[in-house]
Amino acid sequence: MLNWYDVTQDDLAALIQGWGQPSFRTKQVWGWLYERLAASVEDMTDLPKPLREKLRSEGTIGTLELVTGQQSKDGTEKRLYRLPDGRLIESVLMVYEDGRRTACISTQSGCAMGCVFCATGQMGFFRHLTATEIVEQALAFARELNQRGERLSNVVLMGMGEPFHNYDASLSAIRRLINDLGIGARHITVSTVGLVPQIRQFAEEGLQVTLAISLHAANDTARGALLPVNRRWPLSDLIAACHHYVKKTGRRVTFEWALIHGQTDTQIQAHELAKLLRGMLCHVNVIPLNPTRGFAGSPSEIAAANNFIAILHDYNISATVRIRRGIDIDAGCGQLTTRYIQPNDIPSVVEMP
Repeated sequence: MLNWYDVTQDDLAALIQGWGQPSFRTKQVWGWLYERLAASVEDMTDLPKPLREKLRSEGTIGTLELVTGQQSKDGTEKRLYRLPDGRLIESVLMVYEDGRRTACISTQSGCAMGCVFCATGQMGFFRHLTATEIVEQALAFARELNQRGERLSNVVLMGMGEPFHNYDASLSAIRRLINDLGIGARHITVSTVGLVPQIRQFAEEGLQVTLAISLHAANDTARGALLPVNRRWPLSDLIAACHHYVKKTGRRVTFEWALIHGQTDTQIQAHELAKLLRGMLCHVNVIPLNPTRGFAGSPSEIAAANNFIAILHDYNISATVRIRRGIDIDAGCGQLTTRYIQPNDIPSVVEMP
């Protein structure tokens, strides 16, 4: 049975023509899928009954199965989904007072990068998601918001997994978010731990999407201890790729920096970071560490965060403290995991891309 989200508009047109329906029905069905965000064929009330019956018998609208949902005291919402093969993923909706509604979506079940303070990295890698499985997470939130009279405004590929390890599917999903769901490119962010060849490739894509780099340390020894990817592509390679990206696109790079008490929040670290980034068009998001069960570090105090920011500003580097959201439901950055994994569900072993 087809998943209608897997079908391109051209393929849908061919199917509808083959069913003896007029061509304008393609636009109607497509509009129900991506603009009016129908949850079922029965919602497509202006279609003739024979066409609705054909759509229902030939396919389904989406394949993600909602397992459970949680809501934080700050309004953040988290969803656990089961994929068709039984794998599990989580995605998050962040609600802001300024009206933004941001979906944080996953690109993999698990993650192969092994970042020591990230719950997803601690669980290991299971498989890549398809482009449709990535997009469906955003569509699910868009539908919920539509039912409340609201709209999805932003999407970040910062959930479970490394988007650039699943490059082709992630890029296809981004283009579909723009072209099918109507999310502006400048309202989409893709995050990577620093896969250098893919950063350089992304610079050639011609997209106005924001690139975010998980940095977290400003020398190779410290970064390699936190992010194993640094042993493959050290900071000299990563920073060179970022300069290339800025030169090619004219867009600034966002760097993510987890503030770990006594480890990454010191004045020495701040000066080292500032010198590393000096002269680059960039912004630094400093994020007090979100706790996970597999990492003993603790978040920095707000005073340390403010001091860190002040030092960066002294070097004329744009920086802000990101507000931690959804911590009480493990929905913050680095906290996504799936506790429903069975004991015999062994992660895949993959080589670094």
